Amino acid sequence: MAQNLYAPVARVNDRIVTEFEVQQRQRFMQLLNAPGADRENVIDELINDRLHDEFAARFDLKLSDEAVQSGLSDFAARANLSVEEFTSALEQSGVSQQTFRDFVVTQLTWRDLIRARYGAQVNISDAEIDRELGRSGAGSGIRVLLSEIIIPAPPQEAARVNALADRIAQSKSEAEFSRYAQQYSATASRGRGGRMPWTPLEKLPPSLAPILLALAPGEVTSPLPIPNAVALFQLRGIEETGAPAKSYSEIEYAAYYIPGGRSEAALNEAARVRSEVDTCNDLYAVAQGQPESVLDRGAKKPAEIPQDIAIELAKLDPGESSTALTRAGGQTLVFLMLCKRTAEANAEVSREAVVSSLRQRKLQGYADQLTEQLRADARIIMK
Repeated sequence: MAQNLYAPVARVNDRIVTEFEVQQRQRFMQLLNAPGADRENVIDELINDRLHDEFAARFDLKLSDEAVQSGLSDFAARANLSVEEFTSALEQSGVSQQTFRDFVVTQLTWRDLIRARYGAQVNISDAEIDRELGRSGAGSGIRVLLSEIIIPAPPQEAARVNALADRIAQSKSEAEFSRYAQQYSATASRGRGGRMPWTPLEKLPPSLAPILLALAPGEVTSPLPIPNAVALFQLRGIEETGAPAKSYSEIEYAAYYIPGGRSEAALNEAARVRSEVDTCNDLYAVAQGQPESVLDRGAKKPAEIPQDIAIELAKLDPGESSTALTRAGGQTLVFLMLCKRTAEANAEVSREAVVSSLRQRKLQGYADQLTEQLRADARIIMK
């Protein structure tokens, strides 16, 4: 069995990809609810990793210990966990610490190499910025009529939830999607079959807007990975309002963390908190005497807000709350409250933001081209 586990799956020049690595990476991607977690894609990405590592070695490019630790911490922080907590959760689900470390180190090294190699070649002209602004300028407001399903997906349940989400994404009618919502969704809308009211598009996460606009009424999005959960949306209707689209410079919200996940005790505690607060300021009294970490409050630009939080905030008016989300692998319930939305005086996208987006897009193009060149020049043998 051990010999089969470490048998080569592919040979990339003088390096190999083992069956163990494939299984580890596949499990890792499944736990992250990441796309491309099927075996074929995982093998393809591991081959790319070998080529990237080999190319970086030509330039003796190595990350410092501090850079590696910072990268690991940043990655774990996406799940609101420390490196130790994140690696412990992975190991409990059968993914080794080395798998996590290798993944992060390869990604960071490749990013640094691309920036160093092509950064000076990426020049953004005023004409490019103007064209981009012209495409993204605000016109008539659009609102959408959605149904939602958000399924909790702690690491140990990721594979099962992903399979379920793939099945839901094939829903052929509103009634079928509604039945799934009533059975599996963790949101307050489950009692309504996941049906949400008309929602202005600008209130939803910026990354979600193009996905929804590509749907026809009745169609369902592909499963969208969010922290500790998977989200799906069905478009029931779309219309222009005739009014200019609003734009928000920042959204202020508060998150009060309750231990116990979605247990009855935690949900009862959330209901008690709800009965005692009318504004975000009231949460300070609720958290008094507890560690500072139980309450987070701040204001962020819409694009900087985690997607699962942004989805919930889109449903709320100031002073309203949600208990649909969890953290720490489902062990902590999030009592989320919208404090306020601040409208932009000028709805035009900043030129700096456009420059950053165009620069990243061009660097990604260079990275893709270099990867294709490396693959063309390499000796890749599938076992």
